[in-house]
Amino acid sequence: RRLTSVMVVDMRNFTVLTRQLDEEILSSLIGSWFREAGNIIRDSGSWVDKYIGDAVMAIWFHGQQEINQREIVQIFRAVSLLNQMTQALSQEYPLPFGLKIGAGVNTGYAMVGNTGSGAHPDYTAIGDTVNAAFRLESSTKEIGVDMAIGETTYEYLTPMEKSQEIFQKNTVNLKGYDEPTLTYGVTFPELETFLAINQMPKPIL
Repeated sequence: RRLTSVMVVDMRNFTVLTRQLDEEILSSLIGSWFREAGNIIRDSGSWVDKYIGDAVMAIWFHGQQEINQREIVQIFRAVSLLNQMTQALSQEYPLPFGLKIGAGVNTGYAMVGNTGSGAHPDYTAIGDTVNAAFRLESSTKEIGVDMAIGETTYEYLTPMEKSQEIFQKNTVNLKGYDEPTLTYGVTFPELETFLAINQMPKPIL
């Protein structure tokens, strides 16, 4: 049982793209996106836990009891870089429309271990923290933002400058949850502003 932050990033309108794009170009595009995403995530102190269709899931491990603000900023910086990489990749391929991503970040305890077999080990995290991260990413379409974060993640931001102005509070009904969930949403330009205001040196990994 570990204290974690889970990030889920999903490529928007990917199903539409698969119908309009040549298979060879599509294969090259998604391969490049996953490869670059993996590099960004590794450089940010995590690893890609899952590639799921057109989405990627990554996990950051924290200390047993507390999380410092630097760790959350590091995750947000990774999301921002993923968006910048996606925009740059859009310019390299003959696409019918520009690529966009959505992101969900959630913080909490998760069970971490091998869920695979002896021949095919699969070390991952499971539990409500992980499930909610996927649901938060999906909620970005409903509330009209680029990234949605859980309430616990947001709590670590409150002492930081402009956090309460930049991150907008929303109540959403996440699929599979009986009670409405509080989330905080932000667009990518707003995220860039937040990171610029709260600049922290990158940690030595």
